[in-house]
Amino acid sequence: MLRRTKIIATLGPATDDPAVLDEMIQAGVDVVRVNFSHGGAEDHVRRAETVRNRARAHGRQIGVIADLQGPKIRIEGFRDGAVTLREGARFVLDASLGPRDGSEERVGITYKDLPGDVERGDTLLLDDGRIVLWVDEVVGHEIVCRVVVGGELSDSKGINRQGGGLSAKAITEKDRADIRVAAEMQADYLAVSFPRNAEDVQEARELFRAAGGEGGIIAKIERAEAMEAIEDIIRTADAVMIARGDLGVEIGDAELPGVQKRIIRLARSMDKIAITATQMMQSMVESQIPTRAEVFDVANAVLDGTDAVMLSAETATGRYPAKAVAAMDRICRGAERQADSVAVERRSPVRFQRVDEAIAKASIYTANHLGVKAIAALTESGATALWMSRVTSGIPIYAMTRHVATRRKVTLYRGVYPVSFDVTTTDHATVNREIVDELVRRGAVRDGDLVIITKGDLSGVAGGTNAMKIVRVGELIGPAT
Repeated sequence: MLRRTKIIATLGPATDDPAVLDEMIQAGVDVVRVNFSHGGAEDHVRRAETVRNRARAHGRQIGVIADLQGPKIRIEGFRDGAVTLREGARFVLDASLGPRDGSEERVGITYKDLPGDVERGDTLLLDDGRIVLWVDEVVGHEIVCRVVVGGELSDSKGINRQGGGLSAKAITEKDRADIRVAAEMQADYLAVSFPRNAEDVQEARELFRAAGGEGGIIAKIERAEAMEAIEDIIRTADAVMIARGDLGVEIGDAELPGVQKRIIRLARSMDKIAITATQMMQSMVESQIPTRAEVFDVANAVLDGTDAVMLSAETATGRYPAKAVAAMDRICRGAERQADSVAVERRSPVRFQRVDEAIAKASIYTANHLGVKAIAALTESGATALWMSRVTSGIPIYAMTRHVATRRKVTLYRGVYPVSFDVTTTDHATVNREIVDELVRRGAVRDGDLVIITKGDLSGVAGGTNAMKIVRVGELIGPAT
């Protein structure tokens, strides 16, 4: 059984060995993430090129996500290493302090405008909420706090304001430079960190296009205020990533499960991609097997309809990158066996906006109710396959295209599999036969199986899909109707 949910693995020092990459590809990774928060431009370009080379050696297409750092607000460093904050103690976040001058009494901050964003009574959360500070007063460049929840605090830990509301812009100067690198490496997707609204997403798209980038835009939902504009953000982006670390800190852990389900539901209803991320199998940074709680977490995301689940430190710096991918693959398959494989018709006032959209939705509905074994979508841009993948189904969708960029793009679509295919004739019967032969060669179908083929009258025209053909494998395939 083909796995429908896609697996994203973050590259890092643990994946630099080509042998490790080979094991991860064999284990089933579909897309890799290059994290611009760590390493230099040369590292990112090299890693993207290496994974594509190894994928080709395995006869695979693997997508690449370039993930921008964004305005991550952090403390600076400590003079003598990590400090321990005691509950009830006074602790100052000092915008004027040097980057290595921190002590048990105060520490510098990377975002110098933070004192203007907070006031007495605010709660600040450090190190993903492990340290909790209550703001007592703001005096000039100093934020004077009381420690509510103490513990060990080391260099460069993140700062969040409970409830959100920090004014830092989503696109930093570093991000602008990194966008050019992402375009150079021909990233299939650009992930925007900490967008506040749809305008931040659109700005990233314009910068990416101006740099020559042609990939999709992923909006990472990490801020509380992003939830206030969530529909506009999803509408403007190509995909959304539920980045549960910072988002959970800002809105509270108790709210996170419901928010995750809502974002996935909204994304699918708006024909966009949903990615579930952060600490999905965190224990596998050190362990060879996941915890039962992690198994349930991944499985629930799959059952919610997420397009992809993501591994971060588990593969970037963990001890068992390939085993983490294999475990996630196993859990996704198990969850998919439990899911309802037949779509339910829902009458809706929504009207199709395009002919190719109508063909796509009609094809998947027909396939679900006719016992079709596979759908072959001839596509230029991948749009037809995306629309098909928004309807619940257990039927594999093969995106057949001559364009490498399109094959890489669809690696993120749930239940869609890229196939290199070029139409070399105007004879529809010949094209149909070649499509079916390719599916038979892949073991996707056999004699007697029904196949749906979608394509356009004009080869090579994006958005031109206007025909659906139902054929039975092994029978003479006549002209398209």
